Amino acid sequence: MTSDATRRTRVMLIFGGRSAEHDVSRVTAVAVAKALDPERYEVVPVAITTDGQWHAAEAAAALLAAGPAALPTAFPVEGPELESLGAVVASSGRRGLDVDVVVPLLHGPFGEDGTVQGLLELADLPYVGAGVLGSAVGMHKGAMKQMFAAAGLPQGAYLEFRDGQDLAAFRARVIDELALPCFVKPANMGSSVGVSKAHDAAELDAAIDVALSYDEEILAEAAIVGREIEVAVLGSSHPEASLPGEVIPSAEFYSYADKYEDGSAELLAPAPLSESATAEVRALALRAFAACRCDGMARVDFFYDEGGRGFLVNELNTIPGFTPISMYPRLWEVSGLPYPALLDRLIELAIERHTRRIARAGRQR
Repeated sequence: MTSDATRRTRVMLIFGGRSAEHDVSRVTAVAVAKALDPERYEVVPVAITTDGQWHAAEAAAALLAAGPAALPTAFPVEGPELESLGAVVASSGRRGLDVDVVVPLLHGPFGEDGTVQGLLELADLPYVGAGVLGSAVGMHKGAMKQMFAAAGLPQGAYLEFRDGQDLAAFRARVIDELALPCFVKPANMGSSVGVSKAHDAAELDAAIDVALSYDEEILAEAAIVGREIEVAVLGSSHPEASLPGEVIPSAEFYSYADKYEDGSAELLAPAPLSESATAEVRALALRAFAACRCDGMARVDFFYDEGGRGFLVNELNTIPGFTPISMYPRLWEVSGLPYPALLDRLIELAIERHTRRIARAGRQR
């Protein structure tokens, strides 16, 4: 019988999901699984298919058992179907799978937006990353930008549109108030999915159609000429900001292909910034993290208009990519926290937060 002193921490990795970022999530899950120390952790993979079915990911579990060399680029989602969300909750609590902590690796809607976080709260399970509110705000670009504005953070001009409103009026406002070129993107999506740059009226119409194919709410953002700077934030009540990094896209903007397919963008970590600029953007990242009620982790993205408006916060990601070419782990690596230690810390933060909440509520296990 295994004693408590030698028992490995059981970590459930939830990956896949219903969003357009399903495949990104499967890649991220492999990267995280490789980095978790097998002497300390036992990985329990659970997959969500594109149609929302929850599976005990036995195919992924078999690959994990075969060792790191057997791991593919992306985990498969095959396995026995779990009957319902209630079955997931029951099997992942203090019975069944006996999971100690959950790492949600679900990018985009139905995973990064507070939905799964709410389920895990109901299941009374510790989980990595922002809570329900922070996740919801971090997913919805319009709400996020309103929180930035309320906190007095500098940002670029933007307009919001919801399907069913006057599209012609929105289009006219974009041209008159933001000018072209501009960016159009879904309000609830990440990884640059559904994002287009519109240089003229025809491209604006096409960009709006693309964005609305992903979400009923979209944003148009003024194009900002500036360097793309990113900062990783880690922590709970006393978060820390990493050294900043810089993204030099291979095309006009940092696209899905740059992030997950060909890796052709140049990622500079740390970014070549002055000491004062580095301190400024790290402080802004912490303010953005607090403004959106984040917890655990987030990556905050900026435009740096040198000689002009300075740093402008663009957006915040509560479940940033953890693939080998992702910026979030790179930034902590150059800040002195290697990938495996970063995951250790995230798991510790999740358990610490859960323990604090139990104590505050006066409950006993």
